[in-house]
Amino acid sequence: MRPTGEIRQALIQAARDVVADLGLPNRGATLAELADRSCVGRDAARRCVDNMRRAGALQIVGERRVDYRNRPVAEYVPVEPGMPLVEQGWVDLGQCMADWVR
Repeated sequence: MRPTGEIRQALIQAARDVVADLGLPNRGATLAELADRSCVGRDAARRCVDNMRRAGALQIVGERRVDYRNRPVAEYVPVEPGMPLVEQGWVDLGQCMADWVR
């Protein structure tokens, strides 16, 4: 397996920092905040955050209205290794695999 890239490492650290600074439950960082905090370009951050969300490294916890966009933007938090598997969506996969074996 390839080691994580610099952009991914910077975005994960930025997500941890923003969540720690906010100190509020169910509150995360927007894509723009992650890009600004990690000093990564917006296009690269958008692609990487989408890949990280699909891979299970980030999860969306809600939406927030911002003044630079008409629609609400997603808030992301990092998924830590100790988080319950129910929040990561693995229950559905486990159920699917159990049904497939039967």
